[in-house]
Parts: sequence; C-alpha cells; structure tokens
Amino acid sequence: MESAPTLDRSQNGGYRAITAFSRRIGAQTLSLLKFSGGFGNLSFQLVRELLTPPFYFRLVLEQIYSLGIKSFVLVAVTGLATGSVMALQFGFGLQKFGGTLYVPKLSALAILREMGPVFTSLLLAGRIGSGIAAEVASMNVTQQIDAIRALGTSPIKKIVIPRVLAALIALPVLTLFADFIGLFGAMAVAHFELNIHTEFFIQKAIETLTMADLLTGMAKTVVFAFFISVSACWKGLNTDRGTVGVGNATTWVVVSSSIFIMVSDFFLTKLFILTVFPSQ
Repeated sequence: MESAPTLDRSQNGGYRAITAFSRRIGAQTLSLLKFSGGFGNLSFQLVRELLTPPFYFRLVLEQIYSLGIKSFVLVAVTGLATGSVMALQFGFGLQKFGGTLYVPKLSALAILREMGPVFTSLLLAGRIGSGIAAEVASMNVTQQIDAIRALGTSPIKKIVIPRVLAALIALPVLTLFADFIGLFGAMAVAHFELNIHTEFFIQKAIETLTMADLLTGMAKTVVFAFFISVSACWKGLNTDRGTVGVGNATTWVVVSSSIFIMVSDFFLTKLFILTVFPSQ
C-alpha cells in the first residue's frame, strides 16, 4: 500500500524528464530549421543584389583590410607553429621505422590539403565570424539597420555583401600564406632537428605536390568563408535582447562555424578524393 505513491512519483519524474528532453530536442530542431531557411534566404538575396547596382567597392576594400590584412600576423604564427609541430611529430614517429626521409612529402601534403585550410579557417572563424556577428548585431540592436532601410538603402548591399566578398577573398589568400609559412616551419624543423637538408626538403616537396593539392585546399576555404560570413551576418541581423543578444550571437557563430568546418571538411575531402585525385 505504501509503495504505490512511490511508484507514481517515480513514473511522474520519468515522464517529466522524457518530456523535457523531447521539448529540448524539438526546440533545437526548430532552431536548426529556422537557421537553414534564413541562411538560404539570405544567400538568395545576396546573389540577387550582388548583380544589381549600386556597387560599394570601397566598403569591400575596407572589409578586406579589416578581415584579411589585420589577420596576417595571427595566421603567420599559427602556420609556423603548425608546420613545425607536424614535421617534428612525423620525424620522430617515422624515425623508429627508418622513414625520416618521407617527412618532406608527408608534411607538404598534410599542410596544403588539410592543416593549412582547416586551421586557418578555424582561426578566422573565431576572429572574422565573431567580429562580423558582433558588429552587425550591435548595428541591429541600436537600430542602425532600420535607419539604413529608412534612407532607402538595402542593408544587404551595405552590410552583408561587402563582408561576404571580403571573406571570400581574404580567407583563400590567408590560407595560401599559411601554407607557405607552414612549409617554411616544417623545413626549418627538418633541417635543425632531423638533419634533413633544405635542398632535399624542397626537392621532395616539389616532386610530391601538384596544383590540385593547392587548389583543393583553397577550394575548401571558399566554402568555409561563405558559411562563416553569411551565418554571421544572418545571426547579427536577427539578434535581439540588447547586449546579451550580441554576446550570444558571437558565441553561436563561432561554435556553429567550427562545427561546420570540421564536418564539411570530411565530405569535401571525400569529394576531392573521388573526383580530383584519382585522375592523377
């Protein structure tokens, strides 16, 4: 007789937990659908207004300077560290099997195909993504975007298009720079730590690398840059709740962009393996 209430309370607790979990899953699903629809709609508006005047080239150049040129030092440090660590790990790992001479080939391929594009994109997802989201969200909560509309100007042209174009230009260029710095770091470590001569490293890297290795890595960054910039603009344009919303928008963009980069990198790599590299 006394166990029945206990059983009822246990069942009610389990039911509430399942209900709360289901609601959370439903809310996350609706949020994902809302983002997917908003991302697609903003992408469509961007392409449509990109082809019609007026064109704000000065704004694009300002964003290239802000997003790209100011990131060179950060990318240089990251690329140098990445290349150096990879050469060190490959060298001491392959040394056990007498394969130290393969370090130039492995380092060059890994840097150009994966490490350079992915690490640079992750780095700039934090800098570019959060910067765009915070800037656009601040303009939104202070009603500057409404003022742009009131003046008869499209916020897509004045705000979204310059930032997206700047990201599409800056990220591949920064990736190319990171590849070069990464190879330099790998070459320096191979010379001083693994006793691999610089001439031998350069010769083996040139023999191994093809234009497809460079272009596929840079093609990934175009996809990453488009997602980072458009999602940051979309989140900024749909931010509310004042300064709290601005902070939440920046966090959401960085997390979402990082997850997208890691997941999409697998599918893009698989696509390039099936379509580009078998023909070599």
